[in-house]
Amino acid sequence: MRAAFPDFRLGNVLATSFTGTLSERHGDAVERIPTPQRLIDWLVVNGLAVDSCTTAQLDLARELRESIHAAATAAAIQDALPASAVQVINDCSTQGRAAAILTPEGMRRWRLSSASCVEDALSVIAADAISIIAGERDGRLALCASPTCQAAFFDTSQSRTRKWCDMNTCGNRQKKARFNANQRKNPRSAE
Repeated sequence: MRAAFPDFRLGNVLATSFTGTLSERHGDAVERIPTPQRLIDWLVVNGLAVDSCTTAQLDLARELRESIHAAATAAAIQDALPASAVQVINDCSTQGRAAAILTPEGMRRWRLSSASCVEDALSVIAADAISIIAGERDGRLALCASPTCQAAFFDTSQSRTRKWCDMNTCGNRQKKARFNANQRKNPRSAE
């Protein structure tokens, strides 16, 4: 029987969705890619299908994930980017041999080489991180307002005032906690 894993938290931005494979970093951390197969599953869901993954490649992926998180967090609070994180992101970006291709429907897809597919996928993720951290895309990096999460996310809302990495998890949890606290203060308001 296959072990049950937590669902992926999918977003519109590849790099910050990747950092979301470890959530609740300041609470009870939830690892969403605990095995090489689970990394393969995440890559497939995000259009970067690979055939196999070793434990060493999973370790590299996690190192990239944590480097993107550190650099994105620093960028969100307008702090200096950690040199070690920048180095990992740059190394992963240059190690892959992925190519952007245009589909007949006018969509961009990634073609990964057959020799180093995981490294190719990681190079695509690293390049995406570089584009958002460098400010090349319309939006802003922000940190989730949940005290247990504080994930970096890329806010593309019109007002650029989003507070939560994911409204369905962190946002709802915080709103529910606030509602329950108000109910305890004012028990008659529920009648």
